[in-house]
Parts: sequence; structure tokens; C-alpha cells
Amino acid sequence: MATDTLKKTSGGGGLRRLLLDNGALTALIVLVIAMSALSGDFLTADNLLNVGVQAAVTAILAFGVTFVIVAAGIDLSVGSVAALSATVLAWTAAEGGVPVPVAVLLAVATGIACGLVNGFLVSYGKLPPFIATLAMLSVGRGLSLVISQGSPIPFPDSVSHLGDTLGGWLPVPVLVMVVMGLITAFVLGRTYIGRSMYAIGGNEEAARLSGLRVKRQKLAIYAFSGLFAAAAGIVLASRLSSAQPQAAQGYELDAIAAVVIGGASLAGGTGKASGTLIGALILAVLRNGLNLLSVSAFWQQVVIGVVIALAVLLDTVRRKAGATPAPAGASGGGKGKQAVTYLIAAVVAVAVVGATSLLHGGSDSGAKRKIGLSLSTLNNPFFVQIRAGAEAEAEKLGVDLTVTDAQNDASQQANQVQNFTSEGLSSVIVNPVDSDAAGPSVRSANKADIPVVAVDRGVNEADTAALVASDNVEGGELGAKALAEKLGGKGTIVILQGQAGTSASRERGAGFAAGLKKYPGIKVVAKQPADFDRTKGLDVMTNLLQAHPGIKGVFAENDEMALGAIKALGAKAGKSVQVVGFDGTPDGLKAVQDGTLYASVAQQPKQLGRIAVDNAVRAAEGKKTEETVKVPVKVVTEQNVAGFDG
Repeated sequence: MATDTLKKTSGGGGLRRLLLDNGALTALIVLVIAMSALSGDFLTADNLLNVGVQAAVTAILAFGVTFVIVAAGIDLSVGSVAALSATVLAWTAAEGGVPVPVAVLLAVATGIACGLVNGFLVSYGKLPPFIATLAMLSVGRGLSLVISQGSPIPFPDSVSHLGDTLGGWLPVPVLVMVVMGLITAFVLGRTYIGRSMYAIGGNEEAARLSGLRVKRQKLAIYAFSGLFAAAAGIVLASRLSSAQPQAAQGYELDAIAAVVIGGASLAGGTGKASGTLIGALILAVLRNGLNLLSVSAFWQQVVIGVVIALAVLLDTVRRKAGATPAPAGASGGGKGKQAVTYLIAAVVAVAVVGATSLLHGGSDSGAKRKIGLSLSTLNNPFFVQIRAGAEAEAEKLGVDLTVTDAQNDASQQANQVQNFTSEGLSSVIVNPVDSDAAGPSVRSANKADIPVVAVDRGVNEADTAALVASDNVEGGELGAKALAEKLGGKGTIVILQGQAGTSASRERGAGFAAGLKKYPGIKVVAKQPADFDRTKGLDVMTNLLQAHPGIKGVFAENDEMALGAIKALGAKAGKSVQVVGFDGTPDGLKAVQDGTLYASVAQQPKQLGRIAVDNAVRAAEGKKTEETVKVPVKVVTEQNVAGFDG
């Protein structure tokens, strides 16, 4: 009876069971079909390689997290550990004079050490994995900032080749991803520790009673996660040609999402390398395709969140249906079925390639000229104003403008510029998160003969048709002059700094310091970062007032922090304490009108956007452009604010 029932179940619902057992693969195929149908640029060879490169770092991190999740743990620290390992490599090689091979070993050792600390806190300290790794997330990021002093460190040339291609077409990050995936599959399916992971995740107490040294195994499991995080950090920094102390923020969530989408259960006991790879590819295909379709970065987050929820829902449905993913190292029959499944997927993919090639085979001769604009962030009014100016000029000139948001992530911006390149746009405008990190992706556009215009910040080690910018250093000097003269050349002040490692913060701070040298009566009693954020500006200013209640002035490196400082100062703002901001945003100008903000060093962001688009169109048409176009900065006070519109 039981045998008959089993036969009916396996025979009658074969297709349904196939889809349930391979939900992630099914989802990937559906996504590829959808993106191919919606965008003719998706299935080009260059773009598919882009997808592989963009999946590489997430996949390598996720392979390490797979070990932890299979063992019913969690690791929230992998993004910070990746940044710390890359920073250690760059600092020891560039600043410490250590030979590069030794620096690489030190970076790997750093990742393993962080993993061992996590494992010790979980196994012997009895801390929940969530808390232990959350603590390491903060410690790792903090150490990265301490070592780098908040500034990117150039990566050694010999290691930067990891971000290059072999034979001019095969990306090295993809090869590293494949190798790390094979190692993961081998560890899970062919080693004692791999079997231990499944046993611990399935039932930790039963594993302990059966003779497994669970505490030691957990040390090794978290050490593996740290090792893979270090490898991911090195690959990421190689792509950007620099170690960014703020790199890989939020990547731990992508890594966990890739593992869960790939079929692993957060309850432990299930998961495999191939599923994790498919999960990472799904995230990369989503972001790449949504970029090509000009979908807002804000909506991209919504879509990815929905996909994660659907993946967990599918896992629940699969369990209720009795479909369970085969563990790594399953019998030969299981492997044979898996091979057939992947073969079917390959056939479907080839069929899609052929169909979509015919679908998008028409001519684009009548299409409008297309330009891409990658902004460092849209979570700041200054850059929103740049976008507004750019869109107004694009509409006036009759060009199709695609705007993307890098969310202050240099790696995400590199992906966006590469996507623009693979689309074959007429020209690209980039507002770099970091001038060094933008170099490799802009060089790829140079090779494709796509002109690039930089706006607000320059691009290092790459060719740009024009740089449209105001002078941050000059603006800082003007801010110092305005504040010092308002205070009569004497008094104590505090400085609210921008996000550590960004060129805007460095340049504005340097200009302000240089300008302040002319006023020896002005004393800076405190400097603290508030990350260009209004809420953090409020909190930091509130704290500084406790230690320095008698200050006379505040210089904030952008208007958002200045507005937060004004809120903290209350009735003192504009009366006993003078505040100077930077950017000339609408809210900042309103505060100037109200008298709470004494001045804002305005960069005229709308003008930056307009001029950048105009130069991008000229460059696309082969016309001559100025190498540097300077948009003057202005100190806007209550006297001249009425005539200023940005």
C-alpha cells in the first residue's frame, strides 16, 4: 500500500515535483526569459558576463554563509569582514611595505581570525549567533575605518589583476566564484566537517550525543565563513582598484538572501553550493535587468524583498508537499536527476536565446539618443537637484536619460556603469562615489568608445570627455571665511564631517581647514562625522553640546547635517550660535531665509546636471568639449538668497 502510494505521488506529480525541488532554478529561468523579452540588451555576451561579475562577490560571501546556515547559524559580519580584510591587504602592502604575497596571507588570516572569534563567542561564550556576528559587524567596520583613517587605499597592481579579464573577455572574478563554489560543494559533500554541518543543523543535541565535537565544529564553520569573506573582499577591492573602508555595506543581507533563495532553510540541515550560486545569480539578474529597464533603485529594493519572501514561501510549500532538497553528497541516482534537470535548464536557456534574438532583431535607427547617469546617491537633496537639472536638459534636447542610484556603494556604481556600457549607450555621465573606485568601470567604457562625463567629482586613472564640477576645496575655504567673519574672527566652533572616505568630505574639510588658517582667533574644539545625514547631524550635535556648551559656530559639510545641528541648537541657532552649511539645497535655502542657517555654500546642483547632459550630448555627437567646466560656488546668505534658485 505504501509502495503504491509512493508510486502514484512520484508519477502523477512529476512536473510539479520537479518545479518544487528546483524552485530557485525555475525562478532563474523565468527571470531570464522575462528580462530577455523586456530588454534587447540583456542577452548580449557582454551583459551576461556583467551578470557573472556582479554576482561574484555576493556568491563568494554566500558560499561561506552557506556553511553557517546549514549548521543552523547566521553570520551578519561577512560584509564588514570583507572590507576589513581588503583594508588590511592594501594598508600592509602600500603603507607597511610588506611583500604582496605576505599581505594577501595577512588579509586571509584576518578573515579567518574574525570567523574564529565569531565561532568562539557562539560555541564557548554561549552568545546567540545573531548577537555575536552583529558585534563583529560593528567591530570589523570600525577597525577598517581606523586602519584606513576613513580614506580609500590604492590596491597593489599585482592583486588588482583579480578584477581584470583573461584573454580580454573572461572575467577573473567569475573564475574565482566558480572555484570557491567547487570548494564549497566539495566541503559540503565530501568531507567530515561538511557532514557535521548537516548533522548539527538537523539536530545539534543529537549530533553531540552521537560523538560530534559540536563546539570545535562550530569554530571551523565560522572560520570558513571568515575565509570566504576575506576572499570576497579581495575580489571586490580588486574590481575597484582600491580598498574602500565602507565597502560591502549590506552585502551580508544579500549573501543570506542568496542562500535562502537557493533552497537552504534558516532552521538548518539543508542547503547546497549549486542552490546558493543560483540564488546569487537571481539577485544579479534582477539588479542587472532592472537597471537595463531603467527601474528606480528604490523599487529595486522592493522587488528584491518580494523575491526573498516568495523564496521562503516556496520553501514552505515544498516542505508541505514532501519535497526535500537532496543534501550534498547524495546517492548517484540523485546526482543523475540533478544533471538531467540542469541539462533541461540549459536547453530552455538556449531556446530563449534564439527566440529573444528574433524578437529584438529589429533596427534601432529611429530611436532617440540614449544617455546614462549614475549618481552616487539619491538619498540626499543635492543629488536629487542634479537629477532634476539633468532630466530637464535631457527633455529639452530630446534625449533618453536613464538615471541610476549607487546608494553610496562604489561596487554597485561600477555595476551600473558596466551595464550602461553593455547597453551601448551614446554616452555616460558618472557622479563617482569615489574617484579611484570609478576608474576601472569608466576604463571599460573607454574601451567601448563610449564618452564619459564626470559630474561633481572627477574619475582617476580613466579618460573623461569633460569634468563638470564646482570646487569643493574652494567652497570649504569660502565657508571658513563666511563663518569666521560672522564671528568677528574669534570664537570656538565644531565641525560636522561627511561620510568617512568620500572625496566630497575630504575636499570640503581640507578647504575649510585651509581657509581657517587666516583666522587664528577661531578654534575648532571638536570634529565628528555625521555621514551627511540630518538625523545623525541632530544626534551628533546634541552630544557635542554636552561637552562644548559655549560654542559660537558650526560648520557642516552639507546642508542636511546643518539642518540637524539647527534642530539640536534650538533657539540658539542663528542667534548665539552661527551655522554654515554646504550645497544650497531647497531646505537649506529656506533655513537661510528663516535666519536659523547663517549661510550655505551653494554649488548650484541643477546647473551641474544641465551642463553635464549638454556635454554628454556634445561628446556623443563627436563635438569638442571643455576638459573641465567649473560651475562657480556661491555663499548664499539672507541678503542674496531671494535671487538664488540652484
